[in-house]
Amino acid sequence: MIVFPELSLTGYELDAEPVSRDDQVLMTIVEACAEANSVALVGAPVADIDSRPHICTLQIGPDGIDVAYRKCYLGGEEPARFAPGTGPVAFELDGWRIGLGICKDTGVEQHILATAALDVDLYAAGLVHLPSELDMQENRAIRIARACAAYVAFASFAGPTGGGFDHTAGVSSIWTTHGNAITRAGSQPGELARATLS
Repeated sequence: MIVFPELSLTGYELDAEPVSRDDQVLMTIVEACAEANSVALVGAPVADIDSRPHICTLQIGPDGIDVAYRKCYLGGEEPARFAPGTGPVAFELDGWRIGLGICKDTGVEQHILATAALDVDLYAAGLVHLPSELDMQENRAIRIARACAAYVAFASFAGPTGGGFDHTAGVSSIWTTHGNAITRAGSQPGELARATLS
């Protein structure tokens, strides 16, 4: 499974056009996942028929594309453009229960406890943080790991993007169920954090 940052398909550009699940451009990711026998969790704005767009995590795999999660807790300028999701989710992958969050969700106690109640094995989230928020990012991961008794994988945007994020924190990381870091990427674009979990 590969986890990407919040709004990774568009960058943190809140006025970007929503991404359609039928967009043929996404087939490149489907094909890559088929070749690697993997699932990608990518961030994108997605329009719903009956509401404003949502900030979403798309689950992309060899069998196609689904909206896996809609961000519940919006911050900054997000509420002016996007609708909040309806609550925590978990999905099954190879016998693992995976809970999802996006950025601000990871700091909301109600979201963390509701996700823990879903009995997840891994909590995965895409983030966009400022370099000054790196300690907060780390503390959130530790709290989630302990509350959920689950591994945590944070994909944190590295490099400049929109929304005033001329510099971002990066340092995508994976933590044990006890909140100890297994691996960390650096702060530059293109760096990866990888681990085999059991």
